[in-house]
Amino acid sequence: MSTNHKPLSKKQLEETLIQYRHHFHEYPELANREFKTTETIKAILTKWGIKLLPTNLKTGVFAEIGTNDGPTVALRADIDALPIQEESGVPFSSKVPGVMHACGHDTHIASLLGGAYLLKQLEASLPGKVRLLFQLSEEDCKRHP
Repeated sequence: MSTNHKPLSKKQLEETLIQYRHHFHEYPELANREFKTTETIKAILTKWGIKLLPTNLKTGVFAEIGTNDGPTVALRADIDALPIQEESGVPFSSKVPGVMHACGHDTHIASLLGGAYLLKQLEASLPGKVRLLFQLSEEDCKRHP
């Protein structure tokens, strides 16, 4: 964790992750257009002191936790949404006409952020590194093998 922040309690982390999930659900972005999603994820990880890895991709985020030279494992979450009009009626429904997180990628993002937060707390004791892959355009890959 960044030395500027007091660690979150379990309840605070839960509430924070729910807020993040709702935010991503309200503002979904289609494959290869996940620009705001990418920037939001980067801002959260940076705030938590998590190292961002460079990429030439326009969207998607790659990050790393850990300082030891042991094995590296990867955790992945999809970040794109589907071209579907949301009709759920939940208070955090999509505010983007014709686009929604109908298959749970908003939950994927929030879950990986939660895992990243917890792993960052244990960074010094990790035997290796954990790579975080916030994958762009997963839905587009399904349509175009």
